[in-house]
Amino acid sequence: MYQGDTIAAVIPAYNEESFVGEVIETLPSFVDRAYVVDDCSTDDTWEEITQHASAVNGGDPPQAPLPDGGTDRGTQVVPIQHDQNRGVGGAIKTGYQRALDDDMDVTVVVSGDGQSEPDIVERVLQPVVDGEAGYAKGNRLRGEDREAMPRFRRVGNFALTFLTKISSGYWRSMDPQNGSTAISQEALSTVDIEEMYEDYGYCNHLLAMLNAENVTVADVPHRAVYDDEESHIQYRTYVPRVSSLLLRNFVGRLRSKYMGREFHPLPLFYLFGAAGSAAGLLALAKRALDGDEGGVVAPLALIVLGVFGMLAAAVLDFEENRDLTVRTEER
Repeated sequence: MYQGDTIAAVIPAYNEESFVGEVIETLPSFVDRAYVVDDCSTDDTWEEITQHASAVNGGDPPQAPLPDGGTDRGTQVVPIQHDQNRGVGGAIKTGYQRALDDDMDVTVVVSGDGQSEPDIVERVLQPVVDGEAGYAKGNRLRGEDREAMPRFRRVGNFALTFLTKISSGYWRSMDPQNGSTAISQEALSTVDIEEMYEDYGYCNHLLAMLNAENVTVADVPHRAVYDDEESHIQYRTYVPRVSSLLLRNFVGRLRSKYMGREFHPLPLFYLFGAAGSAAGLLALAKRALDGDEGGVVAPLALIVLGVFGMLAAAVLDFEENRDLTVRTEER
């Protein structure tokens, strides 16, 4: 337990035989139950999970349900194996559902490759336990420690941060790809976990789902941790898939938040702004193809008005969501 709350840890693992055992062995003592999900690995990840789980559990299977106050022997490790690969989001979904079923107060996600070190887990957990936020996520892009992140990842992360701000509505949040997270039972219960995206991009999707439910998110700075782990992201397929996902998240969030419960004019600003800009660009393209060098004032005016319309919508969206992000101080 941690300050009176039962704590669950979800550890997604795919081909992490070199790391997952140490992750299990070094879990913080306040973790009551750890769901270690082998996402149909092709190496010895499952053997590593079961071996270290047995050692931590004292050779006994985990108890269920978790008694109030945890158990005398501390963390219970629950090995779970998927029969087909579902992606990191799918593994986390499995762990989240088990945490809800076991009535855990707060659930953290711990990377199976060792990037979520114990002190980072505690730092991300704190705002949720304190009641400052329903969901907390790490941020490796604040402070000098971001230099530890490889440059190509840093550039890509900044680009995804900007796009996810628009998509999710958490305009003051950074580093949306950060896998070190904590979520309260209440926040986890408000979203449809089964609908969460199952591949890389699950974290961006979850943010949009939380925003639609007006859940406060804490942005928690911490150092970047990189060792010998290998990324499983295939960027040639990842970029177009996540770009499409962000657009769907954006449209779904606007529909759910601003049109599903009470009507708000904000989506209309986005709609007319995008339509005006597109119409202006198409008109300019047609004139260029026809060799018509005149008559560009009207298309340019449409583009300018469209851009201003979308900027106005973004400002309104920012103001609507300003108080839904808590930025903790560097520690």
